[in-house]
Parts: sequence; C-alpha cells; structure tokens
Amino acid sequence: MKYNTLGTSGFEVSEIALGCMSLPEDPKQAGAIIDEAMDNGVTYFDTADFYGKGKNEEIVGGALGNRRKDIILASKVGNEWSEDSDEVQWNPTKAYIKEQIHNSLRRLKTDYLDLYQLHGGMISDNSEETIEAFEELKKEGLIRAYGISSIRPNVIRRFLNNSEIASIMMQYSLLDRRPEELLPEIGQAGRSVVARGSLAKGLLTAEGFTRAEKMGDYLQYGSNQLTDTLKKLTAIHDNIHALALHSVLSDNTVAAAATGASSPKQLRETLQAYQQLVSTQQIEEAKKATRLDRYEQHRD
Repeated sequence: MKYNTLGTSGFEVSEIALGCMSLPEDPKQAGAIIDEAMDNGVTYFDTADFYGKGKNEEIVGGALGNRRKDIILASKVGNEWSEDSDEVQWNPTKAYIKEQIHNSLRRLKTDYLDLYQLHGGMISDNSEETIEAFEELKKEGLIRAYGISSIRPNVIRRFLNNSEIASIMMQYSLLDRRPEELLPEIGQAGRSVVARGSLAKGLLTAEGFTRAEKMGDYLQYGSNQLTDTLKKLTAIHDNIHALALHSVLSDNTVAAAATGASSPKQLRETLQAYQQLVSTQQIEEAKKATRLDRYEQHRD
C-alpha cells in the first residue's frame, strides 16, 4: 500500500480508503470488512453523519474499538435529517456544525476527527460562517483538518481561495472525468482530491457488463456507448478494476480513492486489483477510449 500526504493536513492516508457507506448494519459483518482493510494496510476510513442517520458512524466506531490511533478517520456534516421522516434540510451554519461534531464524536467513540468535511455546498451559502466553524473546531482540538465533498466548480474555487481546506472529495472515474479540469488548480493550491465513485457503481469491475445491462445509461453515456466503452477498456487491460483504480490514482493531486465494500470478498477484489501493474501507456489508452466532459452547471 502506498501512502500520500493529504493536502495541507500534514498526515498521510492510504491510497485505497474504505468508504464506509456500504458497510452492512450487522456489527460482525461490518467489523470483518474493517479488519480486512486494516490487515491490508488501509488506514483511511470515510463516513458521514448522514449515512443511516448516524448508524454508520456508530458501526464504524464500534468496529474500530481500541485501534482508533492507528487510522485516519473522516466524517461529513451539513445534511440535517429528521428522525421521524425522510425529510432532509441543508444546514451549513456555524451553530449546526459545532453542535453536530459532538454527536459524530460520540457515535464514533473518539475525541477528535482527523478530517471533517462539508457534505455538499451551494454558492448561496454563507461560506465565511462555515469556514469559521471549522477553524474554531481545529483550534479546539476536535478536528485536525477539514475539507469539502463537492462537484460544484464555483463552490470548490470559493473554498480553495478563502479557506484552509486540506482536501476535496469528488466523484472521479474513467466514466466521469469531469474533475480533470480542476485537478491542476487544486494541486497547484497544495490541496488533495479524494476520489469517490471510482468504480462507477461497479461498471468498472468484473461485473461491469452485467451491471451495464441493468443500468442502461450512465451519466453522458447512452447504453450502447457504455457497452462499447467497457469493451474498449477490457481490451486495454485484462483487469478493468485495476485499470479504473490506477487511472484515477495516476494524477498526483489525487491522494486516495475511497472505495466501498459490502463484504470482505468485495474489498479483497479491490485490494487485489490495486496490487496489479498498470502501465502509463494503458492509462493513456483508457483516457483516449473515454469521454472528457466538463461540468455544465455551477460554474459562476
């Protein structure tokens, strides 16, 4: 496992992170996945208070037990949910963030987070208030660094220019290369990207063709174009899973790929793919075979 410094945070994270949203609710099953991750050098675990209305954080906290000091733990805030309904409100206010950190810490059974991320963001938000909240949490020792999870160029640039964010989590894969227009800007600012969705809902795994049949379209790919693209990618490398991971990780701005797993077997497949060799030429060919789209919205 390779480890990279996460932006301006000063700490290192494993290139393969465990995105915890897919963990089973059964504590034993979830614990087996976290054990598998740690046994294979994964040190970076990412959750959110929104996942399962806090249940996911509880599962992660319980599974980590006394190993908290051995890992980098990240969570997210901003989605205010109702206990009694499916209603969710966006709340990036200072008061809400500073209240919710204590709930996340309690559920995760820890007294600090390594990384606390704003789980979204809009240009209409009072970002100064949001940034102030994160900065105060750093001074109070409740978080070590903060970041955002966003695919909106205008929001990303606002935080790049006006805050000390360490990282930006973005959906980035061979089938969604929109972040590439922002990677140089983010890297030059000394920040890192954490890629999510790098396997494109399983399309970029051994089950890709089966999933494509069920899914039909994916983003800007129509069903026929999607199938044709998967064929081209499998002709470039015999393990499309490996090609997908290394293509995303090939840019120095990307510190880690956060991949989900609902079983130890699924995680092992990702870790085995990560260990496979993928050449620079194969990555270049993969990019020639895929679309390079731009973000059409939230630019100004």
